[in-house]
Amino acid sequence: MAEDEAGRAEQLSAKDYAAEAMAADMDPWIIFDARKTPRAEFSGWLESNRPSQVSRYAAGEGGSSVGWIAVCGPHYCVETRDVDGLQDSWETLLASGRSVTYHTIRELALNHSVLSGKWIMHLDTGFKVDRAWESIARAVLDGRIISAKASPRDPRSDSRHVICVYNQNFTDEEQVMRLDATIRAAGVKCVLNYKPDVYTKLGIYRNNRWKICPTIYESMFDLESVPRRSHIIDKVTNLEIT
Repeated sequence: MAEDEAGRAEQLSAKDYAAEAMAADMDPWIIFDARKTPRAEFSGWLESNRPSQVSRYAAGEGGSSVGWIAVCGPHYCVETRDVDGLQDSWETLLASGRSVTYHTIRELALNHSVLSGKWIMHLDTGFKVDRAWESIARAVLDGRIISAKASPRDPRSDSRHVICVYNQNFTDEEQVMRLDATIRAAGVKCVLNYKPDVYTKLGIYRNNRWKICPTIYESMFDLESVPRRSHIIDKVTNLEIT
């Protein structure tokens, strides 16, 4: 059975991943908005909404599924972006027969102001994900991160969670690196991968037909270096960023 599940995971298409992501995005979110809610309420909210204890799917009649658990920081603002125009330009690009590469997608993102992105981590359910989420969520509350979200527990999957930590501009390498440093300073040591939101908006996930890696940076934390630091690989060029 385990081998069957592993095989299924390998065979999932980009459309499958896109459908799962869209379903989560459309279901209700549990949100703490630091711009509107008193800071004094945060600890209680956090304790009541630990990722390992919130179920993705509704229990009982009249229950509501949960898409994400999220925190918006005190300086969070909604990005002004032209998603419809982006998707129209994407269809034009595909119809033109031009190559689809990171650089052509980056060009579309710049043209339509779809510039946000996120560092992504995958963690086992239980103490690990709850501890990491608490550290990240408190950094958002303090204004060191603009926003973050965590997936609730999914009893139908392999009991792993996703945490996404956002910044405003994936084309600003220095900004992306600063966010990695902030995540590490919060105590998170697991492998991180960085994905521009434009890939999500265009449905570019693993196993896509263009064979594009859907993440553009990988960060591995070195526990033995002095001082301890991340080793970050640019996955477009396969070079380490120093």
